[in-house]
Amino acid sequence: MKQITFAQAEHQNKKKVTRRERFLAEMNVLVPWQRLLDALSPSYYPGAAGRRGRPPTPLARILRIYFLQQWYGLADEALEDAIYDSQAMRDFVGIDLSIESVPDATTLLRFRHLLERHSLTQRIFEEINATLAERGLFMREGTIVDATIIAAAPSTKNKAKQRDPAMKQTRKGNQWYFGMKAHIGVDAATGLTHSLVAISANQADITVAAQLLRDDKEPVYADAGYTGLGKRLGEDDDTLPPLRIAARRSTTKKMEDGPEKQIMQRIEHCKASVRAKVAHPFHVIKNLFGHRKVRYRGMEKNQAQLFSLFALANLVLAKRCYATTDGVIAS
Repeated sequence: MKQITFAQAEHQNKKKVTRRERFLAEMNVLVPWQRLLDALSPSYYPGAAGRRGRPPTPLARILRIYFLQQWYGLADEALEDAIYDSQAMRDFVGIDLSIESVPDATTLLRFRHLLERHSLTQRIFEEINATLAERGLFMREGTIVDATIIAAAPSTKNKAKQRDPAMKQTRKGNQWYFGMKAHIGVDAATGLTHSLVAISANQADITVAAQLLRDDKEPVYADAGYTGLGKRLGEDDDTLPPLRIAARRSTTKKMEDGPEKQIMQRIEHCKASVRAKVAHPFHVIKNLFGHRKVRYRGMEKNQAQLFSLFALANLVLAKRCYATTDGVIAS
């Protein structure tokens, strides 16, 4: 019989930490809970105190449940079931099933409507970004603007017997898409999202580019879809930031081989290396959070959710800049 040492036995008896537990533990430290509670509490049922009936779920708890929904892309009913099934989720929310039950799906639905009604998801986005800015994670060395298409259901098998009128068709290459666009402005140094606009998919990227820029004179980086941005912003304006817009591929292809073309290719490579950071927030919300399709009808509801998603994506991206010691974040 093979003998094992005490150290080996102790190691085997240690509880394995799952990826979900590790992720939720990291987010529990990174999210500025008290700051968010202070910002949201004035709008969270301020007249409920002293009234008869069931008291509202504590804001700290329902906010954690709402964040779980964004991280794991679950519907209201599915999230309720997932919390019952997952010990890691219950620990994160702070629920002991021996003495209390999980708030039902209707409670989360009402909370989400409250966030939409008072534009509180944008406030969440602003408060989280303010926390990251205080820790020096918005370098203000330039802005990268870009957009991604988020698909919507093209089916008409619904109560209204029609597609969502806020969603439109667009073509990218030879492929047609139906849905909306999420336009973001990203810090060129850290890749964190600082501005966001949602529009229907058929609108040109350049139409909302001005809303994504910060009030500074740092360079703006964008792909060829933003060609002509200088004219739209007013080329004679001395306050305009330098524009680093990618050249169209056809422009480079038409050039004759030689030193001039090599210099042009090198310049475009440098622009692309900076623009690559804008793909990171899209990767987080689409691949990690699973937000590849819109969940709701109407532009306002979906834009409200995007503010929450990109705020939480900023925390995931900022994680590499943090080191945690005894639950205290140090930059």
